[in-house]
Amino acid sequence: MASGKNFTFICGQDDYLVGRQGKERFEALVASEGADEFSREIINGFAANVGEVETAVNQFRNSVQTVSMFGTKRIVWLKDVNFLADSVTGRAESTLKLVDDLQAILQGVNPAETAVLVTAAPVDRRRSFPKWVEKNADFTLVGGDTDNASEALAEVARNEAKALGTSFGPGALELMLAKVGANTRLIVEETQKLATYAGDGPIEEAFVADLTPNVAEGDFFEAAEAFFSGDLKWTLAALNRHFFSGGDARPIISALQNRNRILLQVRALVDAGDVRVGQRGIDGLQRAASTYASRFVGSTEKSSYNVFTQNPWYLGKLAGSAKLPSLRRLIDNQQEFIRAFEEIISRSDEQEEVLREMSVRCLSA
Repeated sequence: MASGKNFTFICGQDDYLVGRQGKERFEALVASEGADEFSREIINGFAANVGEVETAVNQFRNSVQTVSMFGTKRIVWLKDVNFLADSVTGRAESTLKLVDDLQAILQGVNPAETAVLVTAAPVDRRRSFPKWVEKNADFTLVGGDTDNASEALAEVARNEAKALGTSFGPGALELMLAKVGANTRLIVEETQKLATYAGDGPIEEAFVADLTPNVAEGDFFEAAEAFFSGDLKWTLAALNRHFFSGGDARPIISALQNRNRILLQVRALVDAGDVRVGQRGIDGLQRAASTYASRFVGSTEKSSYNVFTQNPWYLGKLAGSAKLPSLRRLIDNQQEFIRAFEEIISRSDEQEEVLREMSVRCLSA
């Protein structure tokens, strides 16, 4: 614990990252103080309502004020605090008064007798309590101040790779994030797995392509990859493998529609001269966003309906994996997907055949 600080406070917007760092700090405190099971206590700070906030604060007060039976230093961890967020519970007047009580408790901590750790996520840092904590605690903000969600996730992966003594090669990080999506736990676990596989070298794009599962939005189904490569033989073989393993037609249609929506938007931007497909992604996407993003009001999270929420490198990967289809072809594709969906309703026992016929119509044109 930093000199002159009564307690340790770790916070951030991601509960998994905050919890992981909190666990590491707690274990370090236990080891440094040689605390046995009677000298340490973990209190659950997760509260669904004001009543549970009051219970957590009261339990924390009692624990901090408890005197060690054997004269050893106590270690108290107030864990998973969520009532400092901009939420219904967090904004309640009664909660704000209880947060004042929490501040008073922390002010009165004697670090010579009790080591206190608090972990909280998410936290509304505009309020007075977090500002006070930053000045008076051994303070750690996990994830930094960036408002760019994509960059924050990338930083998580880079930091994990660095801690493991490795790094990402060209294109590897972007591909992993596109495959895994905005799941920090999976990002950390995938980075650990890939680092182990890479050994002494960097994590290569080929490793990610072969080893990382496609869990983000279903855009990486083999059938979708094959379809948009324009390879009919590969597409039919991929469909055969999908249905042989007991697959259903609907997720494939969904994957095709998602990919097609993105390509429709990219094609329109390319034809208008607003962007171009480069070696490292879609060049000019930010510039185009300043012109057209106002047309996508209310769509801020990653979505196939809004091309400007997509990673430029990922878009370039989709558009550059084969010749970008014409706008007419992409519109026809979308109509065929709708037709196929309607057909599987009436031909539910012939789903593979419906998709095979659809693929032949699209890719033989």
